[in-house]
Order: sequence, then C-alpha cells, then structure tokens
Amino acid sequence: MFWYDHDLSAWGWVGMILTMLAFWGLVVAAVVWVVRGTGTGDRRPTGPEELLAERFARGDIDDVEYRDRLAALRGAPARTGTRR
Repeated sequence: MFWYDHDLSAWGWVGMILTMLAFWGLVVAAVVWVVRGTGTGDRRPTGPEELLAERFARGDIDDVEYRDRLAALRGAPARTGTRR
C-alpha cells in the first residue's frame, strides 16, 4: 500500500507493462485457438482408408486400383486379373 507515496517506481511501471502484454497475449491466443478450433479449415485424413479415398477423389488413382488397395487394407483377398 502507498501510505506515504502515490507514485510508481520504475519497477512498478515495468511490472505493469509486462502484465498488460501477458494479458493481451493470452486474449489473442484464446481468440486464435477458438477460431481455429471451430473453423472449417483443411482437415487431414485420420486413417489409411480416408487417405486412400482422398487420393481417389483427387484422381491420383483409378477405381480398380482404389478397390484393390481398399481390399488389401481390409484384409480381403485381392481380385485376380486386375491391374496393380
């Protein structure tokens, strides 16, 4: 408490500035965290089947290769006579 002096020392000003910067940094970080968490940004595939489906949708692989690889992922025997 300031019983005899009402002025802040240099350390009081430094502490006040650092506290203000930390507070606003936390506010900005919280806003960014909320916006990124609720946004519909680029979602990455979480498993091999989703990655395979994404590659098929992009046109990287054709339907025969997609079905063969999907069967291999699921443990089913591959069809004979198909292109690999």
